[in-house]
Amino acid sequence: MAEEKDSIPIPMATAAAVPRSTLSPPEIEMQLHVINRQKLVKSLQQHLADSARPIQGIGGEEQNRYCTDHTELFRQESYFAYLFGVREPSFYGAVDVATGKSILFAPRLPAEYAVWLGKIKPLSHFTERYKVDMVCYVDMMEEVLHSLYKGEDKSLLFLLHGLNTDSGNFSKPADFEGIENFKTDLSTLHPILTECRVLKSKMELDIIQYANDISSEAHVETFMDGDMALLDMGAEYHFYGSDITCSFPVNGKFTVDQCLIYNAVLDAHNSVIAAMKPGVNWVNMHKLAEKVILEALKKGNIITGDIQDMMAQRLGAVFMPHGLGHLLGIDTHDPGGYPKGLERPKEPGLSSLRTARELKEHMVITVEPGCYFISALLIPAMESSETSRFFSADAIRRFMDFGGVRIESDVYVTSTGCKNMTNVPRETWEIEAVMAGAKWPIEKGLDHSQNGIGKFHS
Repeated sequence: MAEEKDSIPIPMATAAAVPRSTLSPPEIEMQLHVINRQKLVKSLQQHLADSARPIQGIGGEEQNRYCTDHTELFRQESYFAYLFGVREPSFYGAVDVATGKSILFAPRLPAEYAVWLGKIKPLSHFTERYKVDMVCYVDMMEEVLHSLYKGEDKSLLFLLHGLNTDSGNFSKPADFEGIENFKTDLSTLHPILTECRVLKSKMELDIIQYANDISSEAHVETFMDGDMALLDMGAEYHFYGSDITCSFPVNGKFTVDQCLIYNAVLDAHNSVIAAMKPGVNWVNMHKLAEKVILEALKKGNIITGDIQDMMAQRLGAVFMPHGLGHLLGIDTHDPGGYPKGLERPKEPGLSSLRTARELKEHMVITVEPGCYFISALLIPAMESSETSRFFSADAIRRFMDFGGVRIESDVYVTSTGCKNMTNVPRETWEIEAVMAGAKWPIEKGLDHSQNGIGKFHS
């Protein structure tokens, strides 16, 4: 197999040529995955000690990407990528819980492989490249794993098996010839490894930041002519992703109605980011976004009545049926949103939240409020005896073909607040300026009133 090269796929909205990015990707150091393995071993050892179990056993993982809601040709399974950073297919990995010793098991390739796919690399290549203690062939796995375990009973394997609360799928535990000769634990590894992925290290943040930078560039360059557009896309770099949504009028000028809805969502987006810090509950952030949007719709005479009454009747879910955001990392929808014991809310809108956790330092989470005019939601709400009084029928009819607006940024939780990792035009004047040809980021001191920029059109 020819060695893979790092590349960033940039979605194209049109066939027109897109300028090549001038951004330089950060160097990927495999120490990142060494640190990830150390974090897992420390957490497993602590868990075993707390539950009065022997600190022994082997954590095992294989490479197929079973449980995520992401579909591609070949992309390494996310938990395996987190621990080892391996790019090639058909590998297995193991970590000795007692010592932290890490082992990769590589497929034993036939001689014909070299004819069609390139030089067969020796095991020493993978030992050096992926910074592990040992690399053996897959057909040696049973023998090697038994040799690590010094107890009198069968060797214990902690296998990855658990529910991905975003996709609704289960991770499939590793399976190999001879596994029946081991004791297996299917319940311990998944929740602990999932929690390890929730808080990001400095090295992970650098990669996510680059994915955001390249995605931000793509959002600015893929602007096109047409209707009001909503682009939800993001680049991936060394397994770590970004997720950015921009909404804009494709002809470059906001109408009064477009401005009303867009600014309602932007105010919700900015209000949430301003309130984010460790200890803040994500359900409350979702409700804050709903409240800001409802207040703007009331000011625009689209709805009427008491905002608190609207919130009690869950009117916000009519205009924003999805959750406010999701954890982000190796998966676009990173796991860990609902650890054991945390229940998913049942109310409309809130039931769509991908997490109900309190924010912690080092989390990366998307902030993506939206406002949509969906007849399948609006009509029943306008006919309901509990919510019909809130709607201005004539205004709603005016917006029935509007579609919607969503604004999404990737946000890193710091010790005192948060940092927005996304850098795209957000204010209406910024969008109009960029679509009129201004370079991004816009130079400070630019007269935004020139050439009609910043003015709204009916």
